[in-house]
Amino acid sequence: MKELFVELERWGSDVIFGRARGFRAALMRGFMWTLSGVFRGVVQARLALFRSGWKEQHYLGTLVVSVGNITVGGTGKTPVVELLARSLHQRGRRVAILSRGYKSRRLDKPQTWLGANGRPFPAEAMPKIVSTGSELLLESKFAGDEPYMLARNLDGVAVIVDPDRVKGGRFAISQFGADTLILDDGMQYLRLAHALDIVLVDAREPFGTGALLPRGTLREPPPNLHRASYILITKCDGRSNETLVSRLRQYNQTAGIIECTHEPIRLENPFTGEIQPLGFLQDKWVAAVSGIAVPENFERLVEKLGARVEIRRRFPDHYRFGRKEIDKFMQRCVERDMELIITTEKDAVRFPRPRQMDVPIYYLRIEVTVLKGQEIWDDMVNRLSHPPETREHILRHREAYRA
Repeated sequence: MKELFVELERWGSDVIFGRARGFRAALMRGFMWTLSGVFRGVVQARLALFRSGWKEQHYLGTLVVSVGNITVGGTGKTPVVELLARSLHQRGRRVAILSRGYKSRRLDKPQTWLGANGRPFPAEAMPKIVSTGSELLLESKFAGDEPYMLARNLDGVAVIVDPDRVKGGRFAISQFGADTLILDDGMQYLRLAHALDIVLVDAREPFGTGALLPRGTLREPPPNLHRASYILITKCDGRSNETLVSRLRQYNQTAGIIECTHEPIRLENPFTGEIQPLGFLQDKWVAAVSGIAVPENFERLVEKLGARVEIRRRFPDHYRFGRKEIDKFMQRCVERDMELIITTEKDAVRFPRPRQMDVPIYYLRIEVTVLKGQEIWDDMVNRLSHPPETREHILRHREAYRA
């Protein structure tokens, strides 16, 4: 049953990205086009309800910054959240990251927390605590891939998971003294009022497949970029983005635009912590395995670093690997005389340890580097490090919704 579900999910992805051919795929795309029109209406109606005040936005009395996008996956959001959180923490802000914990499992046993009065915190107001900033409390399967990665890589930053991020924010403020809340993937989460919206756009596929969900990968129509306070063009390769910037300016004439790249900086073994330089990949016969939205980009990057990618094993986005699957994959790599198995950092947190480590496994550690607009980034961090009165700032920002 699991294999059937995986195949259906993969086929659905192939239909959306145009990789699937034939009558059935064409028929499904036509059906999805119709649903995309319905989806557009729902998205715009929801925004209108928040603009008019019919749907309530919550103000928690502290700085709230959203990092998000208008497409589904693939923009490199997690490294940007990590860089922003670390930058603000180093400036003295008490930062908490709020995530919905996409595809995370329900806790087997509820967490307990003693409040300031020494009494257990009420269960109904208790989110998942992935990290207190000094201690990692949950495994990736309960935290979710991205929250776990952020918690593991960030010291001094609390990470909270709950679909209700208003509840998560209240907990972070009352229990950790947070004065800065970062909404991971928060552009569409409007129940919690944002002081700023940082929106990521992939330089190679800025508007995904060009169609709204479910036919395409757009969560919102491109004109909705007018809500962005800052736009980060991610995964730049050094080529000019002038045409893209001009198009973005059609939707938003005032947002600061920053161009950045997501650079691999090293290889790391997820089980031993062993680190290797990127040159270690040169001329190695490699098996690439991933469960991400656009595996082709990851595989091209591995090849660009000098590896010879002989095996490409692709799973659906956020797929939780089984031990038997990995053992079978390991055996295949042994039979094909692979020298290395390479995966992504996001996949590494879900990677079970094989029974036999016959082929070494590494993941690519990725970090964000600003290529153009460093002064805009620095100014943004300075603004967030010394914010004005939060409610007044948010009320001014809400004018973007009325534009």
